[in-house]
Amino acid sequence: MRQKHLPVLGSLLLMLGCYGPERNCQDFRNGTFTFSTEINGETRTTTFVRDGDQEIDYYQGQADTSSVRWINDCEYVVRKLNPQNLSEEQSIHMKILSTTADSYTFEYRILGSPETSRGTAYKTD
Repeated sequence: MRQKHLPVLGSLLLMLGCYGPERNCQDFRNGTFTFSTEINGETRTTTFVRDGDQEIDYYQGQADTSSVRWINDCEYVVRKLNPQNLSEEQSIHMKILSTTADSYTFEYRILGSPETSRGTAYKTD
């Protein structure tokens, strides 16, 4: 590579390194949201209402309440208040990765597990 191209390449790499996804997490602390995922080849949708330190999930005609503990502006932990079995007793760590005007992409995992999954929630109110 010619040395005269190094300053241009360096500037380009610097500009690309500074780019990060938009994260206006405060816009998604409260509201009504939907999230869809595929389970056994079938798309399932959950609606949830988050207000401060509480979240109510509506899934297949059932409502379930969870506590929400915010770690920082873009990360929080959800824990069911009335778990029905051992798997529901596990807390879930949520991390907002990027936002748009009406949605956010997030990563989630059971606390203590290295496995993560991703999804997108859409704000409906």
